[in-house]
Amino acid sequence: MTRCDRLLSLIRSSSDTAEALASFGFDVHRAPPGARWRSVSGRGLEAVAGEFTGGTYLWCPEESGRRAVVFAGSEGEGGLIAGDLASALETVIGLEWQDVLTFSGGGDAETMRVSAGHLERRLRRDRPEIDRERAHLAAALGLRVVPPADLAARLRDAVARTGPDHTPLDDDGLPCDTLFGGYTEPRAGGWP
Repeated sequence: MTRCDRLLSLIRSSSDTAEALASFGFDVHRAPPGARWRSVSGRGLEAVAGEFTGGTYLWCPEESGRRAVVFAGSEGEGGLIAGDLASALETVIGLEWQDVLTFSGGGDAETMRVSAGHLERRLRRDRPEIDRERAHLAAALGLRVVPPADLAARLRDAVARTGPDHTPLDDDGLPCDTLFGGYTEPRAGGWP
């Protein structure tokens, strides 16, 4: 059993941990049962979790004891988000990662860093207990709490490495679009 398998087993066996993680957008109870996912290269992808907007977290086949994590969004976007489950969960817990990608300027590292900072300030304003929640969940899973700017850089590198093995096919059998969004800031008035 790999570290990732043990980590997923830990989440599935603890309702408190699973519930806390679901509040960050990684819900093991939303993994579509029996769904058959494939990558552009034809490799099978395994659904491990979902999130409230309909996106699905997928595991790639094991390579060298690691299973990369791919995300397939409900709007037809998809790609690699981390080299393994632990890194993916650190990103999910520590970064408003989907919004950082939306406001990535097509994958520009500096734009993503700036977006991560703005989004973190907004999150801290709206969710004052976020530091405590992150620390508690990271400790329960044996993960690190990584600064958002570092997570944004790590996420950018992962998405940029998306290749045929990490690009899911959509319901029509077509490759998903990139996870990088073209915006650099919100259209209605910019960042607060």
